[in-house]
Amino acid sequence: MSLAVNRKLKYISLAILVIQNASLILSIRYVRTLPGDHFYTTSAVVMAEVLKVFTCLVIVLIQERGNVKSFVSLLYDSIVIQYLDTLKLAVPSLIYTLQNNLQYVAISNLPAATFQVTYQLKILTTALFSVLMLRKSLSKIQWISLVLLFAGVAIVQVEQEGGKQKEALTSTNQSYFKGLVSVIISCLSSGFAGVYFEKILKGSSASVWMRNIQLGIFGTVLGLLGMWWNDGAAIAEKGFLFGYTPMVWGVIFNQAFGGLLVAVVVKYADNILKGFATSFSIIVSTITSVYLFGFHVDLIFTLGAGLVIGAVYMYSLPKPNASTSSTSTSSSSHSKGGDSELEAFLPKSVLVK
Repeated sequence: MSLAVNRKLKYISLAILVIQNASLILSIRYVRTLPGDHFYTTSAVVMAEVLKVFTCLVIVLIQERGNVKSFVSLLYDSIVIQYLDTLKLAVPSLIYTLQNNLQYVAISNLPAATFQVTYQLKILTTALFSVLMLRKSLSKIQWISLVLLFAGVAIVQVEQEGGKQKEALTSTNQSYFKGLVSVIISCLSSGFAGVYFEKILKGSSASVWMRNIQLGIFGTVLGLLGMWWNDGAAIAEKGFLFGYTPMVWGVIFNQAFGGLLVAVVVKYADNILKGFATSFSIIVSTITSVYLFGFHVDLIFTLGAGLVIGAVYMYSLPKPNASTSSTSTSSSSHSKGGDSELEAFLPKSVLVK
């Protein structure tokens, strides 16, 4: 009975992961290409941070069994008393804030399917930073998958570059080059910030929820500074919520709660399922882009996307020696308290790793 329930939860996890992966990309692309007044992406980043912090605060309060005094004391001790520990989160928070803004820029200027495929380069950057900063070792299969990933993305980009004049990106406010540069920088920042955050998490006893509160505080402040720098005068004139429609609110809630939702659900899944979900969401995004945005899929794009999908799946496979050392690693994997859960928090981005 428990096996059947677990299997059902895995399928539910798969569905949620795919929906969260694909829907946010498509919805951002949709709201950014609609005619009329557009919302300010800097305000959307700030709003998502505020909602994320509020959600984590509620979760911590629930964990403290509704004891407000204990809740306030925990916050004061974790954020103020241990201020040096809190300041460590300033670096990834700054990078995540930049990354979130760059993702809006990238999706606004690239077809959703192209962005979805290209953004998988974050797997490559995360792996490289993990080897350099955390001294992690990769299996031969994982190294091969990274080469295939790079090749697949390169094929897609060469194909897109050759045919971009034929695409519907003829609007004066859209730039393929601007979108490509934005997504590449976003991949680099995602890899570094994710590994840096993982290093902090594994070197501290603080809960993931508390870490996300600390991140969110910095993220909100930095997001407000970025908003003032880029759109301060316009927002002062038109208002913080200018251009917000029910669809825009849906995008913000999806971005704010998507990672938190996946973090809860992914405990029932494994890395293979996560890799499969990411791969399947690329297919969903591509098919939907054909109908929503008139995206053209040809043989070269299919080849490149196929390599990326295969690489994502290969990279998520367990190492060959995992089964032979399962007995010796069972206690250590248990003591790490669900690294799979933590991974969902590492990129505060539109995609699950």
